[in-house]
Amino acid sequence: MTDNVTQFNKPTSKHDDALIAEVRQIMETETLSQTALSQLTGVGKARLSQWLNGVYKGSVPTIEESIRRWLDSRQTATTLEGQMPTAPEWVETPSARAVLSALSFAQMAEAVSVVYGGAGVGKTTTLARYKQQAPNVWVVTATPAVSAPGPILTRIAQALGIRSTGAVHMVEANIIERVRETRGLLVIDEAQHLTHRALDAIRSIHDAAGIGLALVGNEIVYSQLTGGSRSVGFAQLFSRVAKRVRLSRAKDADVTALLEAWGITDKEARQLCLGIGRRPGALRGLSQTLRLASMFAAASGTNRPGVEHIRDAWKDLGGES
Repeated sequence: MTDNVTQFNKPTSKHDDALIAEVRQIMETETLSQTALSQLTGVGKARLSQWLNGVYKGSVPTIEESIRRWLDSRQTATTLEGQMPTAPEWVETPSARAVLSALSFAQMAEAVSVVYGGAGVGKTTTLARYKQQAPNVWVVTATPAVSAPGPILTRIAQALGIRSTGAVHMVEANIIERVRETRGLLVIDEAQHLTHRALDAIRSIHDAAGIGLALVGNEIVYSQLTGGSRSVGFAQLFSRVAKRVRLSRAKDADVTALLEAWGITDKEARQLCLGIGRRPGALRGLSQTLRLASMFAAASGTNRPGVEHIRDAWKDLGGES
């Protein structure tokens, strides 16, 4: 009877001690918990714990196959990361300078600036840059899910790190108390998603707290303020807009600045990049193209992508010829 029980409790397969040691080393080096490892590998926490301790009595090969797949994916990611060229963190293009000017003015003058235009011209990356270099700047991204006053005020409170639950008027009061006399700047990115009541709630914070406000988004942002029912829904906000920056598309000078940052000097390559920068997606699409082109160039043993690398990268990313 005892022999039968012993046989029943024996592991069905021998554990790979070397694999366990490798995983434990990664966990120690990267301070990776068993819970995090379970999520990464898809192996349940209880089974993973038993396997790590060499006492798992189920299908050991199944677990170890999952572990090896995870290790392989780590190696692939590391290899790709090594091949992926580092893109310029941020490039001070003429359009970026215009955005920085609008943000700086709004903060210093405790005024309202509106920055609007097409996608891919560098608005969001410039917001991040300004937030890095100026104190008391809070960037909140609007979405369709937070288009009404309550949800957007909740998101603002979360960005400020203060209580975001309770009655809407109390959330508003907490926000005003937190930002008053900070000479700060509240930036609402993707502001085209907000209703006029939500925009008016944000305008009320600006008025009550005496901070700067920047509304950033696509063309709809400004058309909301100027068209149709503006006299009813947006009059108070529109009257406070002191600076407007429209970026309908990337300027050739923006593309030139980006090419300088990437070190692209070949005349034909620069001309091709100018054409890409004039298309929808503008600088964002061009940056992605240059990253992939740099990978192609590295694979062919050259330091800088040439016109063929850029053309192939643009095509590979689905760009039109």
